[in-house]
Amino acid sequence: MYFLALATDFDGTLAHDGIVAAQTLEALQRLKASGRRAILVTGRELPDLLAIFPQAKMFDRIVAENGALLFDPGSGLEQLLAPPPPPDFVQRLRDRGVGPISVGRGIVATWEPHQGAVLEAIRESGLELQIVFNKGAIMILPPGVNKASGLHAVLRDLELSAHNVVAVGDAENDHALLSASGCGAAVANAVTAIRDGADLRLTGDHGAGVAELIDRLIREDAGLAPTTRHGIVLGADGQGEAVRLTPFGGNVLIIGGSCSGKSWLATALTERMAEGRFEFCVIDPEGDYVDLDHAVFIGTLRAPPPAAEALKLLHDDAVNLVVNSQALPVHERRMLAATMLTQIDRLRARTGRPHWLVIDEAHEVLPFAAPGGSRVELAAATGTILVTAYPHAVSRDVLRQVGVVVALGADATAALAALAATIGVAPPKVLVEPGPEEALYWRPRADEPPVCVRIAGPLQIHRRHRGKYAIGDVGTVHSFYFRGPHKTMNRPAHNLYRFLEIAADVDDRVWEHHLKAGDYSAWFRHVIRDEDLASEVEGVETDAALPPQESRRRIRKAVWRRYAAPASG
Repeated sequence: MYFLALATDFDGTLAHDGIVAAQTLEALQRLKASGRRAILVTGRELPDLLAIFPQAKMFDRIVAENGALLFDPGSGLEQLLAPPPPPDFVQRLRDRGVGPISVGRGIVATWEPHQGAVLEAIRESGLELQIVFNKGAIMILPPGVNKASGLHAVLRDLELSAHNVVAVGDAENDHALLSASGCGAAVANAVTAIRDGADLRLTGDHGAGVAELIDRLIREDAGLAPTTRHGIVLGADGQGEAVRLTPFGGNVLIIGGSCSGKSWLATALTERMAEGRFEFCVIDPEGDYVDLDHAVFIGTLRAPPPAAEALKLLHDDAVNLVVNSQALPVHERRMLAATMLTQIDRLRARTGRPHWLVIDEAHEVLPFAAPGGSRVELAAATGTILVTAYPHAVSRDVLRQVGVVVALGADATAALAALAATIGVAPPKVLVEPGPEEALYWRPRADEPPVCVRIAGPLQIHRRHRGKYAIGDVGTVHSFYFRGPHKTMNRPAHNLYRFLEIAADVDDRVWEHHLKAGDYSAWFRHVIRDEDLASEVEGVETDAALPPQESRRRIRKAVWRRYAAPASG
């Protein structure tokens, strides 16, 4: 399930003249039988509600007093979410002839046309209070206390996300409730402003509309979710229309050769997840996402991520998590991934979180064939982004769950054709080559050609393959060789850390020979493929006034800013 709970208003929505119809109660039973939670959010005071609605125990939680009070019908526990009304303010209202007045635990309520007198009483008292209207009723509450704040308190209590809640209402005070949910619905009798702003306009009024919504929720689930609210923008098509990825549209596969921009794109997508308050988890086998904005990191170049800490952080509803497993051998990386995927699947079933899972180097984490027959399963068919340069090496079961493919690089069209053959679907009918900062967006099981999308890139600087280039091995051919002016030396640096070690050891004559030749920036540009680093080092190479010691220091600092510094410091 994508939507895990329904939040409903009481008066004018669930109830008509304070009475909930039998058919509406039956629909609530169907909702509960589907495994979803039921939340009641009302402006009424709790004793009044319980007196007229004995079936209140059907609800997992009740928010009363328009967000000021949280009640658990199962345990009977109450939690005040706002300070109590100041007695002096209540007396001012009575002195002004405002009545009838109802004073709750956190709310003061009266009726129109007393709004002018209420405003004067607020001004005279010097208090910071707000007025909320509700079909003739006037509710006075502390600032920031409304049905949305009450809903958020419930969701923290139930460990649910607002994205995974459908809300329904009818009156002015339901604006905040509908806006705070993943899908806002209005019953047929709702005021015009509520109906105009709702994602769903129900045909039934009062409880009949709620029953209609419940049956649609059980039948359609994620089909009710507005794409504009739940999708993250991949980019724009040729007509300038936004192309979005949703956490319920099937898994996403990002493919492309080395340096095609896969991790760059994945970084941009995590930014949009954070902007939309969608929680994400990145499984990062090569350290490509260290220092990703809006995230907590565990694991380093040299220290593996503690599995227990990873699982604990996953349960925190305020944390986006990057799990860097590059310090582990490949088989241990897979074991860690298997543990995490199992826990993520269970957590999603219960809470809806994390909304997105990003698996980099998916061919390594979810391989087509692993030594000893060990396999890592990906149970969820939605909400996962798989990033790989080798889709043919990814598990076929995983590839069959892919609903969207994003192909980057010069070989994007060929990659899509090869992928189609791998997963056993018809190849794309029309193929166009994407240009710079473009990608092909393709739904393999839809009878549609790929769409060329101009990618909206990340705001943050993505630090590429930090682990691979810092402590890995670029190979004999691509190593940097310190040879000196007469080629009397032949010391290879197969990664950045080794480069810095040798650079500190060679004499000034050897160092400056390569410096003046521009060899350092050329290696950073063409082998490390870090244009920013290469450009900065070029500035050092062309500054003839710098002594060898200073040029060494500046290049060392340029590398360390972009890549984790060696343990020796």
